[in-house]
Amino acid sequence: MIGMQDLVAGVDLGGTKILTVLADREGKLLARVKVPTEAALGQGHVIDKIVESVQTALREAGAPADSVRAVGMGAPGPLDPSRGWLHFAPNLGWRDVHLGEMLGSRLGLPVYLDNDANLAALGEYVYGAGRDTGDMVYITVSTGVGGGLILGGRIYHGAGGGAGEIGHITVAADGPPCGCGNTGCLEAVASGTALARRAAALVEDGRGAGILAAAGGDTGRVTARTVVQAALAGDPEALVIVRDAGRYLGIALAGLVNLLNPAAVVLGGGVIQGDAPLWEAMLEEVHRRSLESSRQAVRIVRAGLGGDAGVMGAVALAIERAGGELGRP
Repeated sequence: MIGMQDLVAGVDLGGTKILTVLADREGKLLARVKVPTEAALGQGHVIDKIVESVQTALREAGAPADSVRAVGMGAPGPLDPSRGWLHFAPNLGWRDVHLGEMLGSRLGLPVYLDNDANLAALGEYVYGAGRDTGDMVYITVSTGVGGGLILGGRIYHGAGGGAGEIGHITVAADGPPCGCGNTGCLEAVASGTALARRAAALVEDGRGAGILAAAGGDTGRVTARTVVQAALAGDPEALVIVRDAGRYLGIALAGLVNLLNPAAVVLGGGVIQGDAPLWEAMLEEVHRRSLESSRQAVRIVRAGLGGDAGVMGAVALAIERAGGELGRP
């Protein structure tokens, strides 16, 4: 058990920002530091910034360096959490980086690494909308579609560390191509990128007047956000796009509910928040396609931590790996 005065650091490494927090073993935040990633300046520069952000958090909290017992860190892309090895991070331009060891040697601390979506799932499970539940599925719908699985109170990694790639479940056999090389993936039809692409095609075809109006009449500003705004305002073409995305999301959810029988499904990301048409279409599809016994056992809820889910998951990981109880407030 880590002592009452022992602290942990959590780091959420993204393509554009590094969010670092210092917390006690109950998950109470003592300091918070947010800096730009500046990935274009190179791997060494980014690692320097991570180290500096942990040191800055210590100074802001007025805590001595030896009060930190572990660092939990979320990173984008496929990785090996057991070795702290980041295989590929396209948003950073990194490949085959032993990130855990590099940071550990710089900080003089054990550094525990996991995928950012997995840690967002853990954050929601321990501190957010997944509290007081058993097995949980987490899905984030934003630029892409990601997810994580909490089974038996722990992140489920699968045989090769790749479990939870919810965005690459096939939901439309003849659907559009996905960046992964497949066609008809959930990410290709329900992500923010997919919504924006479909809306832009409408506008280019001389339709989508409501969508264009939401974008201020500028075709270059048609985004998922403007599609959602137009749908909430009742634009029929935007509603079709958003509801279609909700139906595809519901197909994927129904399959997960039938397969895993989770106690909760937690959904986050910019496309989810406040989007009633998508949410309603998703629930209708889940109701239509899932087994009644599993459907009655699951809560489907919006995420509670917003952009802090990943860094709070990093805190929970550090607490657990440092020998503490995975306490849930």
